[in-house]
Amino acid sequence: MTAGEQHGAGSTPTTGGRSTSSDYRRREESITLSPLEEQLAEHPRGMGGERTQELLTLNIGPHHPATHGVLRLLVTLEGEVVRDIKPIIGYVHTGIEKTAEDKSYWKVIPVIERMDYLAYYFNAMAFCGAVETLFEVEVPKRAQYLRVIHLELNRIASHLFWLATSALDLGAISMFWYCLRERELIVDLFEMSSGQRLHTRYFQVGGVIEDIPTGFEQKLRAFLEVMPERLDQYGALLNSNEIVLQRLRGTGVLDAESLLSLGVTGPLLRAAGNPWDLRKADPYSSYEDFEFKIPVGTIGDNYDRFACRLAEMYESVKIVAQALEGLPEGAHITDDRKVALPPRHELATSMEALIHHFKLVTEGFRPPPGEVYFPVESPRGELGCYVLSDGSAKPARVHMRDPSFVNLQAFSHTARNGYIADLIATLAMLDPILGGIDR
Repeated sequence: MTAGEQHGAGSTPTTGGRSTSSDYRRREESITLSPLEEQLAEHPRGMGGERTQELLTLNIGPHHPATHGVLRLLVTLEGEVVRDIKPIIGYVHTGIEKTAEDKSYWKVIPVIERMDYLAYYFNAMAFCGAVETLFEVEVPKRAQYLRVIHLELNRIASHLFWLATSALDLGAISMFWYCLRERELIVDLFEMSSGQRLHTRYFQVGGVIEDIPTGFEQKLRAFLEVMPERLDQYGALLNSNEIVLQRLRGTGVLDAESLLSLGVTGPLLRAAGNPWDLRKADPYSSYEDFEFKIPVGTIGDNYDRFACRLAEMYESVKIVAQALEGLPEGAHITDDRKVALPPRHELATSMEALIHHFKLVTEGFRPPPGEVYFPVESPRGELGCYVLSDGSAKPARVHMRDPSFVNLQAFSHTARNGYIADLIATLAMLDPILGGIDR
């Protein structure tokens, strides 16, 4: 949906800066539904070809618990069959990209992490990678491995939250508690390494802010030992649930060619049989050092999306185990003092280090003029950060290519001509994060 379609007559003058009821009604009427003749000619799943032409337009959201964020769906129904969907976004409008352009590079990281709030390490990785490319900073090998460990743990945590809420949408409430139980183990690890459970600011331009503390490795090994067994339990529980299988199998089907034409990436594309994954196609942060498989589906239905994400968690466990076993010795951040803060122990003995620390924190660093796009494979697909530098201490432009925003385009194609109950399951399998959409 374009901004014009979304806001419609929103440019109409209002009184006192507030919209009148007539302005609001004009905006509602400006959201036009696509022609229904071709859609009505198709037979919906499990129903005959009767064409009653009795259509009902229904609002789902923006406060419906199954909309996975502040998302509004304008749904056109014929009985229980979905004939058209218009996702309406813009209820959050965090303005994170513009906020980032008003801060020094060093201070952008805490802001940018809060877009896709379930994949904060990936947000930071994309931005730090772009700035490091501008500076041509070489990140130490140990820092790269530490990044991989935290990225893959974050991928598991994000997938666990997706599985918990998606199963809850389908009525499997027990899965919600089981998945959050394992997710707590991961955020406990994040708290050990960074001091924060969420939005950790652990990734820093040039590496990571601190090395892992004593006890982190032992706690991580305990998690890696228990997690595959728990994943087996998830699969056994859901694959024997007849309601879950009926809601997922054969619903929301969309082929790989259509998904590519919409720009869809990540598990949604891989579920349709396309093995595209940036960790293999364009490795970053030493992903080329690790052996792992890319799970793919067959027909691209909701069950394939569920199965691919479940399988991805197994592979993430393998990557973390390899990174932990092969963790190199050395520095956790670059020794380039143009971008990295001096070690804390120098601050008490060196006036130069103290001044340098003060200037970096207050003024920031100045990368050379240029522009960079740095993509990473987030839990929802390609998350890319575009940074334009004009040589000052603040980025001239920051723009994120968030996969949730792009993938939402596929929703109307996957849910159309299915039952309204399947619409909820299809949205859950889409795994959109509205913080990334309304950034």
